Amino acid sequence: MSIALFTLGGTISMAGGPSAGVVPRLTGADLMAAVPGLAELDRPLEVQDVQAVPSANLTLATMLEVVDAAAQAIADGATGIVVTQGTDTLEETAFLVDQVWPHPNPFVLTGAMRNPTLAGPDGPANLLAAAQVACSPAARDLGALVVFNDQIHAARWVRKTHSTSTAAFASPNAGPIGQVVEGQVRILTRPARLDGVPARAEPAELEATKVALYTVTLDDDGLLLRGLADTHQGLIVAGYGVGHVPAALAPVLGELAARMPVVLTSRTGAGSIARNTYGSIGSESDLLKRGLIDGGFLDPYKARILLRWLLATGESLDEITAAFAQHH
Repeated sequence: MSIALFTLGGTISMAGGPSAGVVPRLTGADLMAAVPGLAELDRPLEVQDVQAVPSANLTLATMLEVVDAAAQAIADGATGIVVTQGTDTLEETAFLVDQVWPHPNPFVLTGAMRNPTLAGPDGPANLLAAAQVACSPAARDLGALVVFNDQIHAARWVRKTHSTSTAAFASPNAGPIGQVVEGQVRILTRPARLDGVPARAEPAELEATKVALYTVTLDDDGLLLRGLADTHQGLIVAGYGVGHVPAALAPVLGELAARMPVVLTSRTGAGSIARNTYGSIGSESDLLKRGLIDGGFLDPYKARILLRWLLATGESLDEITAAFAQHH
C-alpha cells in the first residue's frame, strides 16, 4: 500500500531562477527530501511529476488527467492521493476534483504560501500533513480535501482568503472539518458527500464551453454584458450582498437568462444569496423570477467551475438547476 503523490508546480516547488524571482524547479523527490517525518509514515509515497508551472497555468483538462492518473493509482493499490500545486487556483481545482472523484479514498490537495528560499517555508509541514490525511482511514468518504496549516477543509467550502499569510485557506461558511494534531488525523465533522457530476466532459467539449463571470460593482453600466450570449454558453453573476444588482441590469440579466443559464451568487466571500427577503427591481427575488438560477452558498468561482462542467456534459436546464440546489 502506498500514497500516490502528483506534483504540479507552484510555490511549494519553487527555487531561485536564472533571473529575479523564484520559479517552479523542485521535483517530487526534492519535496519529499525536505520533509522531516515523512519516512515515519507507514506507507511510502510514489511520485509522479506531472507539471512544474504556476497554478495560473493549470487547466480543467490538466486536472482531469490527474484525476484519471489518480484513479489508476487507486486501482493499483494506493491508499490515497496527494496533489501539490500553486495556491492561486487551488480552491477551484479542488472543487472540480470533488465533483468527479468517485472513490472513497482521500484525494488531498496542498501547497505552500512561503517558497523554500524564505525563512519558515510552510511546504514541508503541509506536505507531511496532507500525506497523513491521505493514509488515514478517518479521511475516507469525504471527497476532495484541502490540507493547509494542519487544518483539513472540504473542497466545497474552502477559500483562499489572504494573499500572503500561511493561514490563507479557510472555510468561511463552515470552518475546517478536521485537524492534524501530533501527526494524528482528527475529523471533527463529516459532511455528507454530494452527488457530483457523474457524466464525463472531454477536453474538446470543455474548450468549446465558455462561461463568463460578471462581478457587479457600484454604478455599474452593464456594458460588458452586451453580446455575451453570442460568445458564451453560460454566465455567473457575482451580485451585491444576498444577490442584488442595479435595477438597470435586471432586465438585461433576465434577457440573458432566457437564452442561457445564468447563476446568481454573492460577491461577499461568505454566506448564501437570499430568495424572498427583498422585492425591489434588481433584488434577489426579482432576479430569480426573471429566470436566474439560485447559486446558494457557492462562491462565484466554484459556481463557474460547476456550470461549465454541467454545460460541457450536456445537462439540461432542469438538471443544472438541481445540481446547484445541492448547495442551497
